[in-house]
Amino acid sequence: MKIRNLICLLAVFSIASGCVQNADFTLSGQIKNAGDAKKIYLLEAGATRVTISDSAALDAEGKFQFKHFTPYANLYKLRIGGFFFDLIAENGDKIEFSTDMNDEKHLYTVKGSENSEKIQEFNKISAFYGDKNTQLDEQYQAEAEKAGKETAELTNKFIPLYRKNVQDYSNALIDFKDKNEASPASFYAMVSLDSSRYEQQLIAYAEKLKEKKYFTDNPGVQAFISRMMAAKPVSVGQKAPEFAIRGLDDKPVKLSDYKGKYVMLDFWASWCGPCRQENPNVVKQYNLYKDKGFNILGISLDEEKDLWRKAIEADKLTWKHASELKSFEGGTPSLYRVYAIPSNFIIDPQGVIVAKNISGTDLEDFLKKTFTKAQ
Repeated sequence: MKIRNLICLLAVFSIASGCVQNADFTLSGQIKNAGDAKKIYLLEAGATRVTISDSAALDAEGKFQFKHFTPYANLYKLRIGGFFFDLIAENGDKIEFSTDMNDEKHLYTVKGSENSEKIQEFNKISAFYGDKNTQLDEQYQAEAEKAGKETAELTNKFIPLYRKNVQDYSNALIDFKDKNEASPASFYAMVSLDSSRYEQQLIAYAEKLKEKKYFTDNPGVQAFISRMMAAKPVSVGQKAPEFAIRGLDDKPVKLSDYKGKYVMLDFWASWCGPCRQENPNVVKQYNLYKDKGFNILGISLDEEKDLWRKAIEADKLTWKHASELKSFEGGTPSLYRVYAIPSNFIIDPQGVIVAKNISGTDLEDFLKKTFTKAQ
């Protein structure tokens, strides 16, 4: 009887030991030409920040090893000196890493983790478009020096090139996500997108994560899903929520006053430099399209009525204005999740948000397309 009990106990211990052995990941590798570096650091991504979670000594050949537990497949960074290398690790992985610090591009190889290979692929995409941006910067500076100054003509030439590069990069990230949907690397790629320009795509991605139950144990992913779901009610394609607010003349103004019309809710303030800089363009577009059915309701985040009124007069803003004089704490900015200004929402005659946070040439192009089509 005692022998049987001992055998059972040993079996239980063996199973438990097996679990413990797999309840972490190992990361080993070699740093060639490490120079004066004596240590390598393992950094772990949390929901809001990256922190150092471990360190290891480099031996005479630059070799190192980590054994670490992670509660979920997560983004890690190896730091040596001032350089960082990305990995995605989960328990059970046996990852092999190597790099040569003499390599100017700081390329690295990683084996034993498919997700780490995916995050490396994402970083290569980022590096490619980052290099293109650097080349544009150098070309711009060279042409400015040749001309002896920065000119409007030069700016007008390069702005479309910069924008195209950003758009191409964003499209590449979305394509990467589509090809690697089940990898955590797709999440880190998508959160690199400009959330103001790609809000619809980010919301759709969050809905898919939720539907397919991807990365449910990752708090960063779950926080992202929560943010996107909260943003959805005031995103493009949604019915704009009704509100009532007091106008500059102290009379109530409601969104429903504009039923059957195009209206842009323009959130701004007298103290907002970027808002005041954009105002001449908004005035220009309003004058071009007001007779074709374009309306604006300015919603100020000012707290002092006199400053608000003076800014309206100074910038020649001839459309209707309203405010709760409570900065970002006002009910209407809160309802529309306005956390920074300038911010705007264009609402169509059916009360649907059709554009959001567009300015400059983007606003000009949208209005031209919308009201040319309407004709």
